[in-house]
Amino acid sequence: QSQLVESGGGLVQPGGSLLLSCGTSEFTLEHYAIGWFRQAPGKEREGIVCLSSYGKITYYADSAKDRFTMSRDSAKHTVYLHMNSLTPEDTARYYCAASPINCDNDQEGYNYYGQGTQVTVSS
Repeated sequence: QSQLVESGGGLVQPGGSLLLSCGTSEFTLEHYAIGWFRQAPGKEREGIVCLSSYGKITYYADSAKDRFTMSRDSAKHTVYLHMNSLTPEDTARYYCAASPINCDNDQEGYNYYGQGTQVTVSS
């Protein structure tokens, strides 16, 4: 059962940027670690990056370290994934997940999930 909602995906040209959002109306995200995952066609879902409840960002994908970052807007109960310098290799469905405990590279470490938002990088 999905309790998180992702948005902001779409078609973008190589080198472009996108801002993905993760939110829920069922609980306050402020006290949760929020992880982002992605799954490309024919590939396994991979962890990208996580923002802990106290503001630490942990990267799980080397390709994301210099291009992606996360932020939290507590007033809007929303966590964001800022993606820059996108390449076709970033094309995937992006998912957010929430944990009341810690960041985890394994999606099984989270309690709540979303249905994902599609990101396509193409010229």
